Formats: sequence, structure tokens, C-alpha cells
Amino acid sequence: MKTNLVVDEVNGFPCYEQLARVLDYPVARARLPRSDSTTLTITSVAEMQQWSRLQKAAGRRIAFVPTMGFLHQGHLSLLEEGRKNADLLVLSIFVNPTQFGVGEDYEDYPRDLEADTALAEQAGVDVIFAPQPSQMYPGGYASRVDVAGITDLLCGASRPGHFGGVTTVVSKLFNIVLPDIAYFGNKDFQQLAIIRRMVIDLNMPLEIVGIPIVREADGLAMSSRNSYLSA
Repeated sequence: MKTNLVVDEVNGFPCYEQLARVLDYPVARARLPRSDSTTLTITSVAEMQQWSRLQKAAGRRIAFVPTMGFLHQGHLSLLEEGRKNADLLVLSIFVNPTQFGVGEDYEDYPRDLEADTALAEQAGVDVIFAPQPSQMYPGGYASRVDVAGITDLLCGASRPGHFGGVTTVVSKLFNIVLPDIAYFGNKDFQQLAIIRRMVIDLNMPLEIVGIPIVREADGLAMSSRNSYLSA
């Protein structure tokens, strides 16, 4: 059945209230495109998926930058590329507990959602997806995504289970955000290679792009954990 959608004369996109009805989504829960500089923050998996489905049904291309927050210039370089190459830009901020080993710094990992939100707005982010662990790993959760071989070397040899946590959460984020393209820094090059392998092996319909390392004035690669260092 052919449906005629009302087109927004300003933006050239279908009217989202009507689109929500056509797709049988509750209109009250449908997220509309940004009409000003305000960045939406979504914390629910269901709402994030619904928002993305609406955008994709309207033919809009989604760029995605997954992070653990405490943003720095390296993250902003990823957002800049995403902003240039898609209609919509989504940033996730989630400190993923399953990639931290016993005795590692999960509890102490730096967090500042308010500052991250301000930086995201300046970078033109449309949506911040910032779920709680209970949203990502609800009661009864029992699944895991592992990539064999490449995860046993280098960082993987000294941090058993780390990359399994990474691939699991990234695959979940891809299923939630439904991006067309996702950006990762070359700083974590082994992680980038592992994610590319996972996307190929599992036939995930998106492009993975690596972005050059951004360094401090003294040459140190920028990292959220640099805040642990003293002068």
C-alpha cells in the first residue's frame, strides 16, 4: 500500500508525527529531529531503537561514535568526521563494566556527563545515548560476543576477557543505535581491528572508520585516563 507522507518544506523530510502513525509507533514516544542546538539525551534502549528506526525509515543516514565518556579532543575529532558524513550524529556514553577485569578501574574511571553534554552540543551531536548498566545488562542477561585469535595477543594477553566485553557491548550498541557508519580512534588499534573482524564475520550492515590519533603537546596520545597522570 502506498502512503503519501507530508514533507517538511524547511528540512525536506517526512512529517515525523505522520510517519510514526504509518509505522505504528506511539506518537508520544517518537523522537523528532533537532530543530535547534539542543542535543537529546536518551537513556532507554527501547527509546533509542525507536528513534533510530524512525530516522532510517525516513531515509536518514546515522553516524555513530561509541565512547565511555569524559570526552577529549580525540573524541571530538571522531564526532567531526561523523557530522560531515551523515544526516544525524549519535554519541554513546557508557562505561561498560564487562570490559573491566578484577582490580581494574571501573569504579574510578572518570565520568562527567554534564561536561560531555556541553561538548556534544558544540560538536553538533543530535542524540546522546547514555544508558545505565541495568539497561544494557538486565537481569538474566547471559550472552556474549567473542572474536577468536586476534583477541589473544598484545593487550588481550594481559587482560583476559577484556575484548570479549568490548565486542559484546559494541555489538549491542550497533543493534540499538542502528548506525550506517561508526567511528573509532586508531589509538586503540587492536580494538579497531577486532571490531572490523566482528562486523565482517557477523554481516553487520555498517561501515567502520578509523580516525588518526590526536596527541597532547608533548606527543602523548589523548586518553580519558590521562587524567590519572600528574605533572
